[in-house]
Amino acid sequence: MVYAALIFGGQYVMKERRKFELRLPLILWSLSLALFSIIGALRTGWYMGHILITSGFKQSVCDQGFYKGPVSKFWAYAFVISKVPELGDTLFIVLRKQKLIFLHWYHHITVLLYTWYTYKDMVAGGGWFMTMNYGVHAVMYSYYALRAAQLHVPRFCAMFITLTQILQMVMGLAVNVLVHSWMQDGTCPSTWENIFCSSVMYFSYLLLFCSFFYKAYLKGKERAKAD
Repeated sequence: MVYAALIFGGQYVMKERRKFELRLPLILWSLSLALFSIIGALRTGWYMGHILITSGFKQSVCDQGFYKGPVSKFWAYAFVISKVPELGDTLFIVLRKQKLIFLHWYHHITVLLYTWYTYKDMVAGGGWFMTMNYGVHAVMYSYYALRAAQLHVPRFCAMFITLTQILQMVMGLAVNVLVHSWMQDGTCPSTWENIFCSSVMYFSYLLLFCSFFYKAYLKGKERAKAD
């Protein structure tokens, strides 16, 4: 609620004011989150790979070791806590008077609430959710850092990032289906409430990211062909 009040209140305050450039702070901000995400992706990815190789795919979904392992538990906790400073992304959008889309602030709010809720119960599927998110953010924030530094980045890189986000949502829904199925025999610790909330969240993200992809990368091409 505080976040929502600040961003929309900030937009109102900035309405009649000149925008801030904040190029150097934005570069440092994006670079910091990129490095954090890269390390997180490597650490959780290593553990995920170990579970897949030694115990198989089912165990990688149902395993609670991500919350308890000597290394992975730190990166699981860091992942959850990082959702608070990541709200700072919106601050740059507001102060630089860029377009603030629904997907952006909705995603930030719901991810923060869900990750804290999930971490509390140490439910199955969390390992996949964390590893995928770290991986996507590693690429995404690296891209943001390069763009903030005004370095040329091919357009297909932005398309690739959005595609990985869409694939993340598809995989998230698939993991939820598997957790629901395996929960019946007691091998996957979770709750109906968690699976429902997670599925609604991932499905809404899937729709929003697909809509964004179409509007950002396909709609213009269709108009160009029509002309």
